[in-house]
Amino acid sequence: MVEKSQTGGFFPSLADPLRQFGARVHDWLAPASDASSDKDVYRISMELPGVAEEDVTLTVKDGVVTVAGEKKSSREEKGDTWYFSERQYGAFSRSFRLPADADDSKAEAALRDGILTVTVPKAPETGPEGARKIAISKG
Repeated sequence: MVEKSQTGGFFPSLADPLRQFGARVHDWLAPASDASSDKDVYRISMELPGVAEEDVTLTVKDGVVTVAGEKKSSREEKGDTWYFSERQYGAFSRSFRLPADADDSKAEAALRDGILTVTVPKAPETGPEGARKIAISKG
């Protein structure tokens, strides 16, 4: 039986293994995260074990929260007749679009025990169906 490759042809392409490798690298570089909300806030949590606070940048612009940073990991072991050294480095970036009722001007973040938690309060309701009354001044 002949199977189609991911590129659509019947012969495997060099791009297929590279795509698979890229997906594995992305899984390592893109931290696991989840998003939730309750009555008052939106919450984004991201696993960043071993990442220092100074290696993380958190921005919010046009209703999008972006977490970017760099993972740096090194391990060194020595014995009487052997030496082992391993280093891993890589930049990551994840972006999350906030719902329309999020008040991104009041976003806060905390990094504890390798978990980054971003909280964004919900804006107070402005009236029926989100409408806001606009005052009319006397001209």
